[in-house]
Amino acid sequence: MKVRIALYCVLGALPLLIAAMGAGHWPWWLLSGIVLAAAFVPVAFFGPRGALRQVGVVGSALIFITALCTWSEAVIFMPIPDMQKHRFQMLIGSLVMYVIVAAVLAVLAASLKMTHESTTVPEHRGASVAVLMVLLSGCAYALYYLVFGAITYQFFTKGYYPEATKIVEKLGLWFWAIQIGRGVLMTLGILPLLYTLRMRRWQTAIVAGLVVWVAGGLAPLLPPNPYMGATQRFIHVVEIFTQNFSLGVTAALLMRCKEN
Repeated sequence: MKVRIALYCVLGALPLLIAAMGAGHWPWWLLSGIVLAAAFVPVAFFGPRGALRQVGVVGSALIFITALCTWSEAVIFMPIPDMQKHRFQMLIGSLVMYVIVAAVLAVLAASLKMTHESTTVPEHRGASVAVLMVLLSGCAYALYYLVFGAITYQFFTKGYYPEATKIVEKLGLWFWAIQIGRGVLMTLGILPLLYTLRMRRWQTAIVAGLVVWVAGGLAPLLPPNPYMGATQRFIHVVEIFTQNFSLGVTAALLMRCKEN
């Protein structure tokens, strides 16, 4: 089993070398892919059976969290001319790459026969209650963003983003609408995981938290980039853990019913 997990992580990381073809630093991109694939090992073990369903679970998380949410945050808070000029090309390239990652991970999970049996049957909320829980998760993310983001900005990143305060003031209430929207998007991204993962409620919450953190912060920030130095990336990795891991745990506890 250890060999199959290693193959799943290493082979699943190879599509991220697409980014390295243009950006360089291929060892870092490979490490990023390995870390990203490792976050989905529980999905390969206890997620839905079948490659297409695995694509849906993994792809949903990568599209909503890794591509859309990280891209939107960069567009808002990094008014760098080169990034703003090519922002849609960056989004499309990211979407294509992460769809390929999802497909590869799904095929690997099936071909390596990683599915485990489990007696746990996921019990989740009904549709009407689920809508409310998704909105509550979005509001919870905005709260985590306010608390942990303010602490990080005040003590660690203020010098990196001198225009951040002006940007927030300019957006006004739209800023919080955007953050609640991002929380909702990330919750929707892990909704297939929460509905299909055959693990107990708290185990699912931890897995969901790790997926939201790794997909939305740790993996994308591992490779060097021209916009952030190593120290800045490290600070954001820790900051995003406080926000995204908390969101994943919150969403799982809200969406999954308590076991009898």
